Amino acid sequence: MSSEFDVVVIGSGPGGYVGAIRAAQLGLKTAIVEAEELGGVCLNWGCIPTKALLKTADVRRTIKDAEHFGWSAGNAEPKLDDIVKYSRDVSGKLSGGVKFLMKKNGIKVLKGWGKLLGNGKVEVSGGKTTETVAAKHIILATGARSRTIPSLEPDGKLIVTSKEAMVPESLPNKLLIVGSGAIGVEFASFYNELGSDVTIMELLDRIVPTEDEEISTAATKAFKKQGMTILTGTHYQSCIKLPEGVEVTYQNADGTAQQAVFDRVISAVGIVGNVEGIGLENTKVEVDRGQIKTDEWMATAEPGVYAIGDVAGGPWLAHKASHEAVACVEKIADLESAHPIDKNLVPGCTYAHPQIASVGLTEAQAQDAGHNIKVGRFPFAGNGKAIALGEAEGLIKLIFETDTGAILGAHMIGAEVTELITAIGVAMTLEATEEYLMRTIFPHPTLSEMLHEASLDADDRAIHI
Repeated sequence: MSSEFDVVVIGSGPGGYVGAIRAAQLGLKTAIVEAEELGGVCLNWGCIPTKALLKTADVRRTIKDAEHFGWSAGNAEPKLDDIVKYSRDVSGKLSGGVKFLMKKNGIKVLKGWGKLLGNGKVEVSGGKTTETVAAKHIILATGARSRTIPSLEPDGKLIVTSKEAMVPESLPNKLLIVGSGAIGVEFASFYNELGSDVTIMELLDRIVPTEDEEISTAATKAFKKQGMTILTGTHYQSCIKLPEGVEVTYQNADGTAQQAVFDRVISAVGIVGNVEGIGLENTKVEVDRGQIKTDEWMATAEPGVYAIGDVAGGPWLAHKASHEAVACVEKIADLESAHPIDKNLVPGCTYAHPQIASVGLTEAQAQDAGHNIKVGRFPFAGNGKAIALGEAEGLIKLIFETDTGAILGAHMIGAEVTELITAIGVAMTLEATEEYLMRTIFPHPTLSEMLHEASLDADDRAIHI
């Protein structure tokens, strides 16, 4: 046995590296195992580089709309190689930052593939070398990968996953995106703004189907206005690769079969946990539909083994993974202040144009749960800051319990709502009520004033509509 640790974390994404840092802060001897780049998918091939790409799309949009703001500007043409390089440079800086944090906190980085051997042992295979380490506690943070469906197997060229979609060698003239979750619509916004003819195909009856129905409707309207084609209630069936692209067969909502040819297809039909090849068969760890089963403290059925983040199930969000990591480690350290996370308070953010953000229950979920509710809404068109920014399309929607005033959920679409949602998250964590939001003095002129107006609207007291 070459090394013994208090905690070994397998995977260095936003769950893994955060858990390792918190363990080290608490005085636990910690190691982290990573087969690829520090930072995991999020920093290298997910959250961060996609936001860099979307920023480049925002720059083009601003140039294109320059005359609206009183400027004269020429037609902006994308330099694809430079756009991709910008995105990769951003990821590289952050991955380097994680490396610095590991060194700063005295965390041993074990380069290689981690595999459970049972009885608190982990085998780390890195190229020609293999070593075995022991740990009192092992945290699995192996993340997830793109889900594939039959006859839509990615080849990295004509049919691609999100990873290949981030580093395109050329822009497709006609692009099909199968799946309309956050990943799908974010790529739709990026490619559409750069000039591709984008079609979004969704099996369910509305896009971004996990969002509140009003938000889905608003997103559909906005995307169509931008020139995208939206196919909902549409069943992807098969495809044939052609010299000039991919011929896709699908069934419309009315049951009729259709064919169309696209230059490229992005498969964005969800993700599946990375549970293979990590030695679960050597333990009592249980897996259900590609996700490791855990209790509220992220402990598995194997003593001393825990699972956090995407591999432990949804919501599949980086910030959820980070908070699970902290809760898990603080429980391991037996901190009195340790507490499990409340998944109802995990905000969801989609960085398309327009942005989408939500936390808590949708209106339908609140009604199905038996709550007596009241709803407040406020449009971006009634907010001075939004109009000044040229971002007058959007909606803030707040859901309250009628009897208690408790905030049950918030749903937003429009400029910077991925920032605004935090205010409601804080309010819900503090168990604030509608009355607290109405009494809060929001600065003017800000987008955040719409949170105040929406809370007032729930009692028919909104001022600016």
